[in-house]
Amino acid sequence: MSRHGKKYLNAMKLFDRATYYGPNEAAELIKKVSYPKFDGTLEVHVKLGVDPRHADQQVRSTVLLPAGLGKQVRILVFAEGDGARLAEQAGADYVGLDDMIAKIQGGWLEFDMTIATPQVMGKVGRLGRILGTRGLMPNPKAGTIVQPDDLPRVIKEARLGRVEFKVDKTGNLHVPIGKVSFTSQQILENLSALMEAVNRAKPTGAKGIYIRRVTLTSTMAPGIRLDVAQASVLRPSA
Repeated sequence: MSRHGKKYLNAMKLFDRATYYGPNEAAELIKKVSYPKFDGTLEVHVKLGVDPRHADQQVRSTVLLPAGLGKQVRILVFAEGDGARLAEQAGADYVGLDDMIAKIQGGWLEFDMTIATPQVMGKVGRLGRILGTRGLMPNPKAGTIVQPDDLPRVIKEARLGRVEFKVDKTGNLHVPIGKVSFTSQQILENLSALMEAVNRAKPTGAKGIYIRRVTLTSTMAPGIRLDVAQASVLRPSA
């Protein structure tokens, strides 16, 4: 008995699962196979030729998506003094320190991203067990621990579509790149920016083939396999 519903199976008939599609064709096809009535999230899944158990094969970085993410990102900034003032002026949704730490320890998690200044990380570190497991802990490698003067820039980039990606324990990346309602060109622009960032983040310890598989998918819809050679050389347009 099939594990998928009728709409999913009908979507599967629109393309060949054994075919590896070029990025342009995949960007158009994903819109056709995304059958849910709501505006689903687009994701790129990348299988990498790395062993995350080794420190020199970790892949973690950020990418600024040219077309944005298509959603409002709720930003929490941990800061005091001038940092707090700058964060508020830059439009952060929540700004504070002790009060915010207490709220989070009480179960509040109504935010999508956290940023902190180095001066307050001693206190923010208490939240490691809560935020770390959810990928929300400020981290210098993700560019979310910054000096107060850099807060306006980082907050602006987050609003424009700044996304962090990190390899999981199975050697895969799962990165959102927008919404089904995006045009095919917007999808291609964001995909290109991501692939350039993934290549740029190649660790020194990576051996052999680095990018092994690339799949474009959306919420509840079947994934479309991309031609790895074509996807690997994608670069944002000037």
